[in-house]
Amino acid sequence: MNTRTFSLPGRTSARGAAKGSAVGVAARWGLAARGVLYVLIGLLALRIAFGEGDEQADRGGALAELSQQPMGSPLLWAVGVGLVGMALWRLSEAVFGAAGEGGHKARKRLMSAARCVFYGFVAYSVLAFAGGEGGSGSGSGDRQSEDVTARALDLPGGRWIVGLAGLGIVAAGLWMATRAALRKYRKHLRTGTMSHRARRFTDVTGVGGGVARGAVFAVVGVFIVRAALTYEPDEAKGLDDALRSFATTPVGPWLLVLVASGLTLFGLFSFAMARWRRV
Repeated sequence: MNTRTFSLPGRTSARGAAKGSAVGVAARWGLAARGVLYVLIGLLALRIAFGEGDEQADRGGALAELSQQPMGSPLLWAVGVGLVGMALWRLSEAVFGAAGEGGHKARKRLMSAARCVFYGFVAYSVLAFAGGEGGSGSGSGDRQSEDVTARALDLPGGRWIVGLAGLGIVAAGLWMATRAALRKYRKHLRTGTMSHRARRFTDVTGVGGGVARGAVFAVVGVFIVRAALTYEPDEAKGLDDALRSFATTPVGPWLLVLVASGLTLFGLFSFAMARWRRV
């Protein structure tokens, strides 16, 4: 005798709503955690610009700064768990498609998969640091960049691998900056629930922060290309050295002040996206 299982529409929709709610919580928690890191990195870079600090203006420096605050350990765990949520959200987009128009296209799914891997690595480093493995999350990004570049240069065709990777990072940075300047993020917002002040805040932080973030990525990519051309791993720079390079321009530390302020704005933009993004 055949047994058939019937799924009640109400139960199916309830499961879908619960799943959507869980993904939404993970996404918003992850965006807020990203915001915390960028705000701290921006503030550390501002200290460097004004000669008031010698901390690393990168993820490791941000984690070290966060750990020194009241309730530092719980905050570190909260940021790490939030970034796990970010990775899971991107994984759900890669598997099921993202919200919004064209979210099921293969290109967007691949981008979500790449973001899942990236945020998974960042989450692991933050949680390792929170668990007491300081070297996992707080090591110098500049040193890590040099080490990875050195190993890549030793591979067959290493100079091509490193050079193409650097060009890819430059292109990604320019893409980020361009999309921010064109306010492409607006299509992801629930604008119907936003006040005029909220939309203006999101535009100021989204454009300023996104352009600064893209510029920093592009500079990191330029350093990696230079390492490939000179066959010198030391030429590859992480986030901290890339930021410090802005202070060596003819306008002095003021360009670093501008970029650091932009990274802080991107952190605030991430908080805004945690509130109003459509997921």
